[in-house]
Amino acid sequence: MAPASPKKDAKEQARPKDKKELIKQMLRELKECGDTDAVRERFKEVLRTATADEIARAEEELVREGLPREELHSMCDVHLEVFKESIEKERRVAPEGYPVRILMEEHEGMLRLAEELKAVAKGLLLATDPKAEDALQARLDRAIADVKGTENHYLREENVLFPYLERHGVTEPPKIMWMEHDQIRELKRGLYELHADFDGDGDSVGFAQHLAKSAQALTEMLSSHFYKENNILFPMALKFLSEGEWAEVRAEFDGIGYTPVTPVLASAGAAAQQAAGKAASGMVGLPSGPLSMVELAAILDALPVDISFVDAEGHVRYFNETPERIFTRTRAVIGRTVEGCHPQKSLHAVNQILEDFKAGKRTKAEFWINLKGRLVMIRYFPVRSRDGAYLGCLEVTQDITDIKRVEGQKRLLD
Repeated sequence: MAPASPKKDAKEQARPKDKKELIKQMLRELKECGDTDAVRERFKEVLRTATADEIARAEEELVREGLPREELHSMCDVHLEVFKESIEKERRVAPEGYPVRILMEEHEGMLRLAEELKAVAKGLLLATDPKAEDALQARLDRAIADVKGTENHYLREENVLFPYLERHGVTEPPKIMWMEHDQIRELKRGLYELHADFDGDGDSVGFAQHLAKSAQALTEMLSSHFYKENNILFPMALKFLSEGEWAEVRAEFDGIGYTPVTPVLASAGAAAQQAAGKAASGMVGLPSGPLSMVELAAILDALPVDISFVDAEGHVRYFNETPERIFTRTRAVIGRTVEGCHPQKSLHAVNQILEDFKAGKRTKAEFWINLKGRLVMIRYFPVRSRDGAYLGCLEVTQDITDIKRVEGQKRLLD
């Protein structure tokens, strides 16, 4: 008689067979014990074949099952360390001119900017010649200006790439990346304040030490963030988006604009131009007068305000395309939920306003902020049918800086 098999570990016996469930179990065990070596050994078969898509899907299910997104985010670096070998095997290189290729090349440029800030800080610590200090100050001014110019990189991801991924059911990775965008913005804001407060006549050593610390924090944050996008988010995008969608994404990217570190771009191509230039036709029979689709779109775009409409289910249905919008909008956001259009830190307030509108507790909500030296007013209004049914919410944003200065009167022919 053959000897009896040794009794298996209780966790081993309870281990599910489905790969996604195995990955979820791995992530739970990482959260509980944090012992990456032990987890690697127990799940080595899964680690050899896990893909970025499977890892992301497992994380999404854990969030749906109740794991706080902030907790998942705090574990991201540990997850990546365990899965590093398997996800790097899957990494694909996008063709020249592809939106994700542009983003990846911008990643390299932004890391170079962070390294330049570190180099300037080191130079200031060692400099003894006033001329050398002046040259370093000029380098710092240029680098800070270039860092400020990288904001469109994040706007293109948030307003174009993320919505397209969400259409394919990829929801959690974009939300985690947006959370990190806001963390990067906080680091950059501190860097700008440090730069603005230094006039060159103060404590240059103390300033250089603070600059080195800020630049190092930014470098570490960017390196971690870009690794996740290059190895998880972008491979998923290449897997799910069609050629036609990539053409549309590229056209939207071109519309938002690029950065000081963007490489020379390949032609967007005829498909992208065609996607960007689709024109509507037909008539709309409004109660106060019929308008052609062309006339209606032109009227809404001529308004001196940004307007966006979210339907009763919380999906973005429309926004006007004024020549100088205050907040970036792209056609990729059409159909996106409100949750996907606001950073996590403000989402609870937006949801509360929408719930109050639905319940009839509010007739408007108003805010005003200082943005790039201008006073901007943001107003929300519930939209209802003539019989009072809630149809959605209208957001109206307006630069009121010049309006506030108005005094006396000015007649039409003055």
